[in-house]
Amino acid sequence: MRWIFRIVLVVVLGVVPMVAAAQSEYGFKTMAVEEEFAENGFNWFRHALLLAAGDKQQSNAMTIGWGGIGTLWRKTAVTVYVAEKRYTKQFMDGAQYFTVMAFDERKDEILEYMGTKSGRDGDKAKALNLHTAYTENGTPYYTEACLVLECRTMYSAPLDPEHFRDEVPQRMYANFPAGLHTMYIGEVVNAWKK
Repeated sequence: MRWIFRIVLVVVLGVVPMVAAAQSEYGFKTMAVEEEFAENGFNWFRHALLLAAGDKQQSNAMTIGWGGIGTLWRKTAVTVYVAEKRYTKQFMDGAQYFTVMAFDERKDEILEYMGTKSGRDGDKAKALNLHTAYTENGTPYYTEACLVLECRTMYSAPLDPEHFRDEVPQRMYANFPAGLHTMYIGEVVNAWKK
């Protein structure tokens, strides 16, 4: 419905929503994710992506390699996982929205640094010379990304060891210093690509 409203604004009224102008300023174009998302959902997260949450006062991002994309409750959804001791977790818990980003240029450098350094120790975006921008909802993203999905959290819950039905999670969490992961399922409310 939101996409239809925006199209009506542009076509009938000749009005371009401010957020669209802001994203286009950085080379992004609005993407109808259900029609234009061309990645293989089974492999997309295996190539590592960036997750960001927070607001204009404070935010953080981290590399993620686990996740899923599909549908839930008749909504296009993304599922991500954040371990309890990760600095980004407090931002995920405190914000209604988060972004998932893919990169073309400097991908390895960005994902390596964001995945091995903590935002507790300094501004990772500044260290990488990444430029933070914000969606209409105030969700942070980096202008250097080639794809940005903005998601509204619909559900979150920590993984429960009582429900592990396989030896893989049991072995992993036996010596995992960052603690159990929390699952966040977010409805994709906006998508942009370059």
